[in-house]
Amino acid sequence: MCQTVDLRQAVLARNDDAARELRATLTARRTVAVNLLSSPGSGKTALLEAELGLARQRGVAVAALTADLATENDALRLARSGAPVKQVLTDGLCHLEARMLAGHLDGWLPQDCRLLFVENVGNLVCPASYDLGESLRVVLASVTEGEDKPLKYPTAFGLANLVLVTKADLAAAAEFDRAAFLANVQRVNPGVEVVHTSARTGDGVGALLERALSVLDGAEVHRPVMAAHPHGGHHHTVQAPR
Repeated sequence: MCQTVDLRQAVLARNDDAARELRATLTARRTVAVNLLSSPGSGKTALLEAELGLARQRGVAVAALTADLATENDALRLARSGAPVKQVLTDGLCHLEARMLAGHLDGWLPQDCRLLFVENVGNLVCPASYDLGESLRVVLASVTEGEDKPLKYPTAFGLANLVLVTKADLAAAAEFDRAAFLANVQRVNPGVEVVHTSARTGDGVGALLERALSVLDGAEVHRPVMAAHPHGGHHHTVQAPR
């Protein structure tokens, strides 16, 4: 058992080293990376497509990398925004890692890119422990997933710099208890901002873009309490590109 724990710690430590290198590289080129985590079916791709389209309309140099176990369906959807998009097939791996991401960005990421959205593999367990060198970590949950999601996945929600609720237009039909969800988020991540969105109606669309642009302009991000404990979940010090 101890050997298993030690091996996990070593893997995460190596990933943290790679993440620091990637974060420094992105900071030097003035690119903000946004790591998007959610369970499958949360509506992450639909919301990201809307945010990319809005960024393009506003003249923001933006790109997206999306990861899945199989198919290029999400990349094809995101490419409709007109932004540069790259699909990564993980071949069974349930999460992205910093060195893997750096390899896929090398030679592909446009030099003038200011915002890079990374759509992680749909999973709230494995991806939560891996720093990707991001400047902003966002966790999404749809109203159809239940109010106790933050309590079931405390590492994912506990390390978020921002939480987005998706499919808000279905809240009444799903009997979503907004107050209970917000209380549960605050239990695992006191002080984190929660924004309600609907890609279908447009409510809240643009909030993710605005938060990412504010980080690009040097704004401080929310610092989760859990982030102070290395590999009780992951931790990192965020640097905004200058």
